[in-house]
Amino acid sequence: MDAIRDIDQPYTVAEQIGPLVRRVLARNPSPFTYTGTQTYIVGDAGNVAVIDPGPDEAEHLDALLSAIGAAKVRAISCTHTHRDHSPGAAPLAARTGAPIIGCAPLTLEDDGPRADAAFDDAYRPDIVLTDGEAIDGEGWTLRAVATPGHTSNHLCFALSETGALFTGDHVMGWSTSVISPPDGDMTAYMASLQKLYDRGQDTVYYPAHGAAVEKPRQLVRGMIGHRRQREKQILRQIEAGRTRIAEMVPQMYKGVDERLWPAAGRSVLAHLIDLERRGVAVRDEEEWTLIGLK
Repeated sequence: MDAIRDIDQPYTVAEQIGPLVRRVLARNPSPFTYTGTQTYIVGDAGNVAVIDPGPDEAEHLDALLSAIGAAKVRAISCTHTHRDHSPGAAPLAARTGAPIIGCAPLTLEDDGPRADAAFDDAYRPDIVLTDGEAIDGEGWTLRAVATPGHTSNHLCFALSETGALFTGDHVMGWSTSVISPPDGDMTAYMASLQKLYDRGQDTVYYPAHGAAVEKPRQLVRGMIGHRRQREKQILRQIEAGRTRIAEMVPQMYKGVDERLWPAAGRSVLAHLIDLERRGVAVRDEEEWTLIGLK
């Protein structure tokens, strides 16, 4: 939950940010979405794909349609189905006739205290992509990179022609992602970070929130280190006798907006579940202890 970099961009305006890539910012800023959800239009005037169409808001839909113009929309693709990412898919498909091709549907009754980012239970893809499968158009190819962790259905999309990777919420340009059990999984998230680090061919990340990441492997290495430091903090908290998440969070997230503490607590829980799987920690109701300290 730590800020990485600032960004300043206008709403409802399509900005050319790289070869074959334009960005339109939705007006849904919040403590979780930063300045809002960034929708990406990939391709040229002839045919395009739209990545993360964002919330179902008339202003944002109109801005996307204006940016698309007369181009044929080959695909509407969502990285995952939190409500700041996928609800715009259905109305955009209705207006353009384009198929929804991307992540799998997923709904949960409770994903923790993140009302702004609950799952979109109305999301209905025409085609679900699995790891390595591609969408293509004239002059561009988007290949799915499965990155579970933030959500179990999370995909990134690699633009083969330029080396750009659209990272959704897996890697953001302003903050670390919330990992909220039961669907959010720290073990999977760390494995997905390592997967991106090992890829090597990605030259720039375009996240759904925050600035473009121009040194992606450096950032991912730092994110892996950051999560490992959080784990060490948790171990120290338990050793100090703070065995409940509610006791740990104020100590671990001093200086962080208190509105984010409930979400931070979910990430702490995700770390603890990972430690439990590895045989390092054990829980009794809301109390956590280390195996060696029992």
